Amino acid sequence: MSQSATPSNRQTPPTPIPLTVLTGFLGAGKTTLLNRLLKDSTLANTAVIINEFGDVALDHLLVEYIGDNMVLLQSGCLCCTMRGDLVDALETLLRDLDNHRCTFNRVLLETTGLADPAPVLHTAMSHPYLLLRYRLDGVVTVVDAVNGDATLAAYAESIKQVAVADRIVLTKTDLADPAQCERTLGRLRVLNPAAPVLDSAKGEASPDKLLGSGLFDPGKKIPDVRKWLAAEAYSGVDHHHHHDVNRHDEHIGSFVLVSSEAIPAATLEMFLELLRATHGTKLLRLKGIVKLAEMPDSPIVIHGVQHVFHPPARLDRWPDDDHRTRLVFITRDLPESVVRELFEAFLGVAAPDRPDRAALTENPLTPFGGR
Repeated sequence: MSQSATPSNRQTPPTPIPLTVLTGFLGAGKTTLLNRLLKDSTLANTAVIINEFGDVALDHLLVEYIGDNMVLLQSGCLCCTMRGDLVDALETLLRDLDNHRCTFNRVLLETTGLADPAPVLHTAMSHPYLLLRYRLDGVVTVVDAVNGDATLAAYAESIKQVAVADRIVLTKTDLADPAQCERTLGRLRVLNPAAPVLDSAKGEASPDKLLGSGLFDPGKKIPDVRKWLAAEAYSGVDHHHHHDVNRHDEHIGSFVLVSSEAIPAATLEMFLELLRATHGTKLLRLKGIVKLAEMPDSPIVIHGVQHVFHPPARLDRWPDDDHRTRLVFITRDLPESVVRELFEAFLGVAAPDRPDRAALTENPLTPFGGR
């Protein structure tokens, strides 16, 4: 009798690969945390999937990770057809692994700040093949201590991101006052009393505390999470609406401003200051790479969230072959035309009712009445 079907001769299935979802609202500090984690030796063989919102991608350029195991999902906000893209990305990684084209023993998925986490979790928990080859190691949600309380009050996505978390990383506590921290912590305790809250500024968000938190169990979350996941199971049949990757809803949209010419540092500073002063509440996120006139070969990286702008970080070199200034905006109820006209006025883009470029360079605030 053949023994080919006996248990001793059956091929042992591969050990499922842990998949960690890193989420959090716009500007909370996900990419900063990801950079820090990837420098740890325990994550040396990690594959990274980055999902960006909008049609111009920058986040993957800012991840200080050198390797072939990085996949950029640029289709939108991990909903609708985006779920298919996520499945394709995870399956592609497995094919490359099985064919010895790459090696990894962990996957980190960084979602866009506007992502509803329910489709991601549902995909990881329900797709038959992915369920065999991956295990959801946990959900890490990053919350900004400065803007967290206001964000949770205004955006349903941020509430879901916190509610499904296995670990919560509180960032920017060194920039927030004690009252802001306490209000944010209070909201976090109500939404997810079981998840440990780790203070990033104090070095608490280390791999040993963030990873290995166990298989995601919706039964341990607040009841609404179970509802969100159950709703996802019925969302595929008639979910064929047009999806604009640059618009999350009727209020939130994204756009990019590009300049090939180097920008004087003083001009950039005045543009950002006026933007913050006049439209800060509508500026959900600003991220960009800027070519400065003073040091065109060493670009700076800027990050802004509402009224908070972090000090620019200078890069030793351009991260890709595109040496243009690229500013990506995610805004709420702020038309692109308003920001673009302001930007072009500071740069002195030719227009019939504007002074010439030389005059504008001498006094960048001339179009706004001078100073």
